[in-house]
Amino acid sequence: MSSPTVVWEDLEVGDTMPPREDGPLTITDFVRYQGASGDMNPIHHDTAFAQASGFDQPFAVGMRQAGVLATCVTDWFGPANVRRFEVRWHSQAWPGDVVTYRGRISNVYQRDGERFADLELAGQRQTGDLHIEGWATVVVPD
Repeated sequence: MSSPTVVWEDLEVGDTMPPREDGPLTITDFVRYQGASGDMNPIHHDTAFAQASGFDQPFAVGMRQAGVLATCVTDWFGPANVRRFEVRWHSQAWPGDVVTYRGRISNVYQRDGERFADLELAGQRQTGDLHIEGWATVVVPD
């Protein structure tokens, strides 16, 4: 993705980032993330294990979607400008799901000579269910 082009003077509460779709998710996506992260919990790739645990099928590794949401922020403002990033999960994401990520500016302010923007973030499944919610604070460069 290209360098962020956010300009402080143009920033307003309510501005939104371009939505990003991810999916349809596959078990291969989950396994690739597991290999990179070292989280090899079989509930994310082994159907028999997931079913024995009370689920119909394996489900997504939540931190994978948190990483996609964080990438939305870094693509919007640049990785060096992120000061805070938090998430909370609301529902599972399953193979076949498409998650659409959105973000909006909820506050802009200056403190100690720096310019900041607070962001509200969300990832929603194609079913309409909120999968992941997030918040970030970024520095907006001159």
